[in-house]
Amino acid sequence: MRRGISEFNGEGEAVGGVIVMRFGENASEVIDNIKAKLDDLQRSLPEGVEIVATYDRSTLINAAVDNLWNKLAEEFIVVAIVCALFLFHIRSSIVIAISLPVGILCAFIVMHWQGINANIMSLGGIAIAIGAMVDGAIVMIENVHKHIEKTPLNDQNRWQVISKAAEEVGAPLFFSLLIITLSFVPVFALEGQEGKMFSPLAYTKTYAMAAAAGLAITLVPVLMGYFIRGKVLPEHKNPVNKALIGLYRPMLNLSLRYPKTMIIIALGLLGSAYYPTSKLGSEFIPPLDEGDLMYMPTTYPGISIGKARELLQQTNKLIKTIPEVETVWGKIGRAETATDPAPLTMIETTIQLKPRDEWREGVTTESLRKEFDDLVQFPGLTNAWVMPIKTRIDMLATGIKTLLGLRSQDLNLV
Repeated sequence: MRRGISEFNGEGEAVGGVIVMRFGENASEVIDNIKAKLDDLQRSLPEGVEIVATYDRSTLINAAVDNLWNKLAEEFIVVAIVCALFLFHIRSSIVIAISLPVGILCAFIVMHWQGINANIMSLGGIAIAIGAMVDGAIVMIENVHKHIEKTPLNDQNRWQVISKAAEEVGAPLFFSLLIITLSFVPVFALEGQEGKMFSPLAYTKTYAMAAAAGLAITLVPVLMGYFIRGKVLPEHKNPVNKALIGLYRPMLNLSLRYPKTMIIIALGLLGSAYYPTSKLGSEFIPPLDEGDLMYMPTTYPGISIGKARELLQQTNKLIKTIPEVETVWGKIGRAETATDPAPLTMIETTIQLKPRDEWREGVTTESLRKEFDDLVQFPGLTNAWVMPIKTRIDMLATGIKTLLGLRSQDLNLV
């Protein structure tokens, strides 16, 4: 007895297949290899037979990783500019501009040895660490500037002054950065989905901070000896620091003059945070626009195979009429395998959307969902428009495909 149907673009039945990646493999590399293999297979097929990819996760992967790389570059530029403004010495900021990417490179080397690829979580760990990675170099450079105020540098005393300044703050800086390095150690105790998701972030952040701690007492002093030259303004003549000190001192004096009042204000602010904090929502994964959609309605029980075929083709044909839709591939029921328990009441339709620059003006993913829902209306059909990846994760974790599931037991229904 036939227990499943697959349909393409509302044009009729089609043969469908799903490719499963081995655990731990690199998704981008696997998808590239699949595309190359499909091209080879296409050339050997009879005329009129075509292989069409109806879901390609590489688009989302590349967009997410490229976006994070861009944010890392922006963060690096902002850090370099801020350091140059506060130090007010271009040569000194070059020390930070060199040591920061070297530290990130060290983290990437360890990632490669460990087999961690560049994904949004591992790169996110680098993004979190960048701000703290430069702390050691900044403190070291500022201490050198203090020594230069007392003893101007020349060719004879350069390395002596640099060495003395580095020795003063080297050990405290090293251990303070190591303490920050250990801050993510509890993340390694996470298990299950949480551990798999957050461990790459914890690893890369830890590696980056450990590299920064080592470079602060090795590479940074050497770079300071070569790059810190020319006139170094005293802190009180630096216009940026001068303005900030002008704001800081009156506030500090006011706080010390009325210590009890400041404590009461601080406790009041802490208490005022209770109500908004209690109203914050919570979820495992934040909403993510994956670029494609899945239509997973539930139909009436006892549906026949003929009616299921008709219903699937009608829904696919309606969905395909929306201009933003590239392809629609739907399946109902199960494949001829014992590992697929889906009944005929379960429809899974993958909606591959066109690139955003080809969408109508003002159209968003949410507006598309509403347009789909208004268009596809059949008696006995309960619509659910969901994201593919998030839904698979939810189904694996909870067994349901929607945000809310109700389970009843021992109820006397009349």
